[in-house]
Amino acid sequence: MAEHMDVAPSADATVLDRFPMRGEDGEIRPEFVEEIADRIDAGDADVLRQAVAELHEADLGDLIAALAPEARVRLVELTGTDFDFSALNEVDGAVREEILEELEPETVAEGVRELESDDAVELLEGLDEKDQEEILEKLPPQERDALERSLDYPENSAGRRMQTEFIAVPPGWTVAQAIDYMRETPDLPARFYEIYAVDGAKRWQGAIPLDVLLRSRRSVPLADLIDAERHRVSVTDDLEEVARLFGKYNLVAAPVVDGNDRLVGVITVDDVVDVIEEEADEEIKALGGVTSDEELSDNFWTIAKGRFNWLLVNLATAFLASFVLGLFEGQLERMVALAVLAPIVASQGGNAATQTMTVAVRALATRQLGSGNALRVIFRESLVGLVNGVAFAVITGVAAVIWFKTPGLGVVIGLAIICNLVAGALGGILIPMVLERVRADPAVASGTFVTTVTDVVGFFSFLGIATLWFGLK
Repeated sequence: MAEHMDVAPSADATVLDRFPMRGEDGEIRPEFVEEIADRIDAGDADVLRQAVAELHEADLGDLIAALAPEARVRLVELTGTDFDFSALNEVDGAVREEILEELEPETVAEGVRELESDDAVELLEGLDEKDQEEILEKLPPQERDALERSLDYPENSAGRRMQTEFIAVPPGWTVAQAIDYMRETPDLPARFYEIYAVDGAKRWQGAIPLDVLLRSRRSVPLADLIDAERHRVSVTDDLEEVARLFGKYNLVAAPVVDGNDRLVGVITVDDVVDVIEEEADEEIKALGGVTSDEELSDNFWTIAKGRFNWLLVNLATAFLASFVLGLFEGQLERMVALAVLAPIVASQGGNAATQTMTVAVRALATRQLGSGNALRVIFRESLVGLVNGVAFAVITGVAAVIWFKTPGLGVVIGLAIICNLVAGALGGILIPMVLERVRADPAVASGTFVTTVTDVVGFFSFLGIATLWFGLK
C-alpha cells in the first residue's frame, strides 16, 4: 500500500496557484486574503508583486476592500510599480481616499502616469483641491495640463469622464497611411474601436469604424469612408444623457467635441457601464432616503449623520398622520376595531403608492414619461388603483366581518381601501412629476410625501366613513 506523502509546493508556484482567490460561489476566499495579509506583514515584496501582477484590476480592488485598513497602503508600497492604480477605482470612495491620503504624492503621481486619462481623472476627482494639486505638481507639464483641463469640466459631464487619448488623422489620408500610422505610433490608446478625421484646426470631420477601415483597400481615401453623421457628444453633456445615447443607438464609443466642434476626447462603453451602475446606485439609495455618497466602508457616525435629516423629515410627516388620528379620538375610544384596522388601510395604500412611485421615478429618469404621455399614464395608474382597490376591498371587508362580527365594518373598510389605493396611485405618479417640474430630485423626495398622502388619506377616509356609517360622535 502506497504511503501518502505531502508534496511541497513548487518554487515556481504563485500565491494564486496555491490559494485560489475565489471560491465556486465567486466570492473572495478568506484563505487567500489571509495569505496576502501574512505576506504583507512579512514584507514579502516579491511574492506580492507576482500576485498583484496576475490579478485583474477588479479582482485587485476586491482584495484591497477585503484587507484591513492598515494593510492596504502597505500593499501598494510593497508592490511599487507593479501595482495597478486603476484598481483603486474599483473600491468604495471612502477606501480610495483613505489610501491616497496615506500615500506619498510622488507614489500616487507615478501610478497616475500609467493610467489612461479617464481612469486618472476618476482617481483624482474625489480628493480635495489641495491633495489634487500636490499630486499634479509631480507630473510632467503636458500630462498635468491635460488632467487639469478634464478636472475643470462639471462633475457629471462628458468632459470629466472622457478619455483624452484617441486617434485623429487627416481626411486626405488613404487607408494605407492610416494603418501604417497606427502600426508605427507607440503611444496609441490601449483599446479603441474607431479612428476620427479632423481638419488642421482639429475640428470634427467624421468617424471611421475599424471594421470599415480594415475591410477597405489600402488605396481608398479616408474621405470615402468617413461617417460625418456619427453620433457625438459635447463636453458639457450630462453623463446620464450620454448613457441614454449609447443605449438607444447601441454605441461602443462616442467622440467628444468642445464648443468649437474640435475633437477633444472619446467616451467608451466601459465608462458608460460605470455611469449606468452609479446612476442605478444613486436612485436606489435615494428612494430609501440614503445619501448617494454613503458607502459600506463608512463608519457608523458618518452614516448616522447622513441619514438623520431625512429621518427628521419623516418624523414631521408622521406627526401629521397622528394629528389626523387625533381628530377621531372619540370614535377610536368607542370602537376599538377602528384602531385595530386603521393601519391596514394606510399600509395597503402605502404599498400601492410605492409600486406606482417606483415606476414613475424610473420612467422620469429614463425620459420615458413626459408631457406627451402624462395624462394617459395618470389615467392608467388611476384605473390600476381602482381595480386593485375593489379587489382588496372585498378581501379586507370579508376578513373584517369574520373577525369582528360587525357587517357594517366590512363596508367601511372596503370603501376606505378603494379611496386610499386610488389616492396612492395618483400620489405615486403626480408627486414625482411635480418634483421633476420644480427641478427637485423625485427619487429623493417622493417617498416621504407619498407615504404622508396615503397615511393621511387612509386614516381620514376610514375613520370619516366609519363616523358617517355608525353615527359615532
